[in-house]
Amino acid sequence: MAVFKAIYNLLWGDLVEIPLPGGSTLGLSLLVMILVPAGVYFTVRTRFLPFRLFPEMVRVTLSNNKKTEHGLSGVQALIVSTACRVGMGNLVGVVAAISAGGAGAVFWMWIMALLGSSTAFIEATLAQLYKEKDPLYGGYRGGPAYYLHALFVPKGSRRKHSVIAALFALSGLICWCGISQVTSNSISASFENAFHIPPLYSTIALVIVAAVIVLRKHATVRVLDIMVPVMAACYFFITLFIILKNAPLLPGVFSRIFAEAFGLRQVVGGGIGAVIMNGTKRGLFSNEAGSGSAPCAAAASHIDHPAKAGLLQALGVFIDTLVICSCSAMIMLLTPAELTNGLEGMDLLQAAMRYHLGEFGVIFIAVILWLFSLSTFLGILFYARSNVAYLFGDRWGAQLAYKILALVMLFIGGLAAYQFVWDLGDVGVGLMTVFNMIALFPLAPKALASLRDYEKNVMHKSS
Repeated sequence: MAVFKAIYNLLWGDLVEIPLPGGSTLGLSLLVMILVPAGVYFTVRTRFLPFRLFPEMVRVTLSNNKKTEHGLSGVQALIVSTACRVGMGNLVGVVAAISAGGAGAVFWMWIMALLGSSTAFIEATLAQLYKEKDPLYGGYRGGPAYYLHALFVPKGSRRKHSVIAALFALSGLICWCGISQVTSNSISASFENAFHIPPLYSTIALVIVAAVIVLRKHATVRVLDIMVPVMAACYFFITLFIILKNAPLLPGVFSRIFAEAFGLRQVVGGGIGAVIMNGTKRGLFSNEAGSGSAPCAAAASHIDHPAKAGLLQALGVFIDTLVICSCSAMIMLLTPAELTNGLEGMDLLQAAMRYHLGEFGVIFIAVILWLFSLSTFLGILFYARSNVAYLFGDRWGAQLAYKILALVMLFIGGLAAYQFVWDLGDVGVGLMTVFNMIALFPLAPKALASLRDYEKNVMHKSS
């Protein structure tokens, strides 16, 4: 635990503290100091891609949904990555950010999405450029372990592993075990609140359903194809109903978000640092841009130009933070504060839903959380395929062993301490991000060259 805490503090603790008016300080963690400048840098280098090419992202998404025998379609890869993004970070993570940082944290989550989409473009495009055939599952595989390998191992070398690539793959497998715990932990809490089901029973049910899917060779993508669009649409439309029902309160909510993001009261009260950091940290955890997770799905897609995979994953960041995270924020901020004071996590979110929709709201959020959590678990096991293969070779035994380990962690997480499982997920994401970023900067010119080629030879011709 001491070693774990030391790593957590190195990644997420305040390495630099900037004094602010009112006696507050803005603490900058290592990951914030890596990801925020990276987001700004890639946004500038892609010539503000999130704004300039948003219509193209949508067009590419609509035109790359045909299934193929040679791998995932572009949209299937987007669905797999969305399955992981649209999970705990969107529900409990947003609640945690607002609880600790107030309404202003939402604004900083939005900023992280805008910056993160450029980073997501770079890493997904690189994943396409360095993908390879997958002899076990068919189609393609890849991700940061593979482009890190290409960066550090000369062509023609017989070396099977690069140290940095192996560390990324290992940290990814650790991270996804941690996230497995987070998913089941949140489910057991929500089902206990909604249905008074003991955590042991809800966890056993989740593990059985997950095992039936992940232990079959091709079931994961087929299930996610159906589950992710349905659950995201249900959550979006229920939230839209709540927003329309409370439409007169919206100007006040947006005013509060912007006022608290830069507000005088937060500066004077010494809380502006907490507002910025909680929004930033949860935004980074939620959209995963720069962590190297989504490229594992992007590499698996069979697509006719690498930049298209980048545009699809850039749109995924928008879907995650600007749509789904904003839904959770609106549910919270349209609830009277006196009803949620002293609550946290699932208790807080379910209290808000009870206010808006009565007992149906509590049941709905428990069911939607179950779907979000299961889809996250299925998605991370898809990610794990390429990393297990990189570390242990093309062996079904290694693939099966990791699936069983993840299922065990899923079971343990349903009964584990709440804060620890979040910290384990944060540590895993942090380590992945550090290793992934080692490759992104030196290899970024290849992704940028792919973007220029796409704009000149594909977009130009189609227009």
